[in-house]
Amino acid sequence: MRILVIGNGAREHAIAHSLARDVQTTALFVAPGNPGTAQIAENRPVRADDPAAVAALALELEVDLVVVGPEAPLVAGVADAVRDVGIACFGPGAEAARLEGSKAFAKEVMAAADVPTAMAHVCTTLEEVAEALDAFGAPHVVKDDGLAAGKGVVVTDDRDTALAHAERCLSREGAAVVVEEFLDGPEISLFCLTDGATVVPLAPAQDFKRLGDGDSGPNTGGMGAYSPLPWAPATLVEEVVARVAQPTIDELARRGTPFTGLLYCGLALTGRGLRVIEFNARFGDPETQVVLARLRSSLAQLLFDSAAGRLATAPAPRWRDDAAVTVVVAAAGYPGAVRSGDVITGVDDAEEIPGVHVLHAGTARDADGVLVTAGGRVLSVVGVGASLKAARKAAYKGVGAISIDGGQFRTDIAAKV
Repeated sequence: MRILVIGNGAREHAIAHSLARDVQTTALFVAPGNPGTAQIAENRPVRADDPAAVAALALELEVDLVVVGPEAPLVAGVADAVRDVGIACFGPGAEAARLEGSKAFAKEVMAAADVPTAMAHVCTTLEEVAEALDAFGAPHVVKDDGLAAGKGVVVTDDRDTALAHAERCLSREGAAVVVEEFLDGPEISLFCLTDGATVVPLAPAQDFKRLGDGDSGPNTGGMGAYSPLPWAPATLVEEVVARVAQPTIDELARRGTPFTGLLYCGLALTGRGLRVIEFNARFGDPETQVVLARLRSSLAQLLFDSAAGRLATAPAPRWRDDAAVTVVVAAAGYPGAVRSGDVITGVDDAEEIPGVHVLHAGTARDADGVLVTAGGRVLSVVGVGASLKAARKAAYKGVGAISIDGGQFRTDIAAKV
């Protein structure tokens, strides 16, 4: 089939990386793409969050399937526009994508579906925030209600820091923040494919959101991930589908806004049991990089079956026994003011290492065709091996081959397991 992937990050490169090797894929396009996707697909310039432009491009390319990677295009209605012109699209419509676009809406859906999650208050003034912080106590959890590229959450013991984050979020007209109780316990990410009725889980993963080793420093979009999770309960996936994913999908269908695409369940295994931290309406980054590295069956077929409403009769995904670890290399200044234009060397050397592949995110070609930094998270270096230890060793060997002036990465991804 002819497939168009929308987006320009490492997540989209990971999706394209799998699709390019899939016998079901006859033509592959990425829009707008990046220097990495240009090596395995045809990049096309388009504004990813412009529904009409994406739909027009899909028609022009005569694709069979559009796969929307990032959250902003989904919330903008790109999937609706593509389906309106008669092309199958993997990704929820704008109404269903509110599950990620609004934390308050997600809490409302979870309450209606009886999905276990943290207690929370939706606040529109600083006075309400202060009351909620005092009611829950420290550690304080304050979330921007809207999209924030994975950096809208502050978890802190310092009340003033929590209030300052809330004030920044509330500075936008009509804005709100969600103040939650703190959830203890390890976090897990589980992706679930759905056609609006049937839910098919993928392999669980764990990501590392803080910038520094030992989970120090500010929150980021994600600095690394690994899969599988040898310490996770054997019944975890089954429990998440039964208690979280399926009830949520059923509730959205009941409301007349069926969710088709990828439901990302961000979870905490607390002392009181499973709790939902957040929902996303698309593949997560950097977890996608390790989950898809382990997928043995056809990704193209899975995504098309989801978009076409055929998951109930589709074969279950098959997985490699191998483990995968990804380490994100970020630019100088990330996650604050990011420096662009630094030369990147060693990517080809890294990819010569057995079990290693490199996925581009914040990269570009300068006027001379030299690869340079052009974003916060620059590269995802993926290592695959017979064990987590082997996969981790491969990933860090790949990172060691790459040089970026001022580049930064964590040295402890998957170290504890």
